[in-house]
Amino acid sequence: MSNAPSPNVVVEPRGGGIVTLTIERPQKLNALDGETLRELHAALARLAGDPSVRVLMITGGGEKAFSAGADIAAMAAMPGGDGHAYAQLGHAVMAAVESFPAPVLGMLNGVALGGGLELALACDLLIASSRARFGQPEINLGLIPGFGGTQRLVKRVGLGRARELIYLGQPIVAEDALRIGLVARVAVPEKLLAEAMDLAEELAKKPPLALRQAKLATAVAADADIATGCRYEIEAFAVTFASEDRVEGLRAFLDKRPPAWKGR
Repeated sequence: MSNAPSPNVVVEPRGGGIVTLTIERPQKLNALDGETLRELHAALARLAGDPSVRVLMITGGGEKAFSAGADIAAMAAMPGGDGHAYAQLGHAVMAAVESFPAPVLGMLNGVALGGGLELALACDLLIASSRARFGQPEINLGLIPGFGGTQRLVKRVGLGRARELIYLGQPIVAEDALRIGLVARVAVPEKLLAEAMDLAEELAKKPPLALRQAKLATAVAADADIATGCRYEIEAFAVTFASEDRVEGLRAFLDKRPPAWKGR
């Protein structure tokens, strides 16, 4: 695994196939300027090619923010014609997160606003600090979400909830985010890392090939009609059924022992 130095993004192997990717701009509340987005994209590309990565955990440096979103000062300095390229860059990063081969766990240690929430929405599972706040405040700047928020937020919480968050631009607290299904779990700040690692370790112990197929099949379900989705499920199930891990899993169950997954 490459650990090339990066000013704004830190990649840290944590053992057992778990890797953390941290946005390290705490002085800017981990805002996503162009350079940070490019570093994220490069780091994700390197990690996606590493079969030893079982779980990727994304978080923000410091205690205040997962990411406060796009860098407002940087956007203010851009000419109007730069919006298309900036949005394309953000979309490329979110697509790299969403299509990452292994499960991606977002550990939301603080505010996740604008592009920061859009980054969280591209993750598979989200665990949040009880102090975290979430929102799409772009409307208050004369903008709309530009990194996939109008699409992924609708899929995560439904059209009505998404429109309320996007139209009003008002943040919500962690408990409300849990209630509407925006995040999967909420932890007190002092236990957030421990609970996130427990969840990551639990995921890392699962068969990686089956997890990959489960991720692909559920992604299809978000967009396809039921017949198309079920046809895809049959093919994904067949992939797992033909795997060495399927043989090992069944034998381990019958032998009443823990399975030793090979990822193939």
